[in-house]
Amino acid sequence: MNGAPSDAPPGAPSVNRLVPAPLETVTLPEAFAFPEGVEHWVRAVFVASVDGAATIAGHAGGLGNDTDKSLFALNRALADVILVGAGTARIEDYGPAEDDRQWRHLRQGRTPTAPMAVVSHSLDFDFSSPLFTEAPDDARTIVITCADAPAQARAQAAEVAEVVVAGRSTVNLSAAIAELVSRGLTRIVCEGGPRLFTDLLRTGDVDELSLTRSPMLVAGDGTSILHGARFDPPADLSLASLYGTDDGYLYLLYRRTG
Repeated sequence: MNGAPSDAPPGAPSVNRLVPAPLETVTLPEAFAFPEGVEHWVRAVFVASVDGAATIAGHAGGLGNDTDKSLFALNRALADVILVGAGTARIEDYGPAEDDRQWRHLRQGRTPTAPMAVVSHSLDFDFSSPLFTEAPDDARTIVITCADAPAQARAQAAEVAEVVVAGRSTVNLSAAIAELVSRGLTRIVCEGGPRLFTDLLRTGDVDELSLTRSPMLVAGDGTSILHGARFDPPADLSLASLYGTDDGYLYLLYRRTG
């Protein structure tokens, strides 16, 4: 599996590598290329403040800088499919992925944009929203649900999206990942939300976490990157690489151990 070519376009954003070996500058495609030689790879992507807040006033957008925004677009360009929970899709007003000119060359031989795959049990969607009606024919939105989802909503979803049924009473995430891989969608980028990320960790279906650490303190009782019952024992991660920019932001790649 080839993550990204090393010949990044002129002016591509760069970061300073701090770990594993200091290097003054590395382009984002070099730093965040997907690994080669693996059957599939699931990368979760988040931004969080120093004190762990994943949102400001309910949205993640205020935490990132320009480099983080470029990294977000890069991960979408590298992805074969973009996985997101229904709650996050509604709160962040999701539409189809945009064709990003800066990273367009990374999608040679694939569709111009990756399809969205939205996980939902209830299928409580507005099926007339851009997420469904504006998705291109070659990257139709995918709805991942379970067999016990409301039949009428499933029928509505099938009119505007590809429907994947994984599990009986709840969505079986391992089966859902396997279905995506069977369709050739092997580079999976999960953009949250916190509950979906927690569930993917619990089922062992996350390989990597791309975490931007914002030099902010938010406080309050807002959202973190995880939500759900406490892990016992905690899920261990290993730091694969660490990058920084002069404005105090850190960009980390963690791998799941075990």
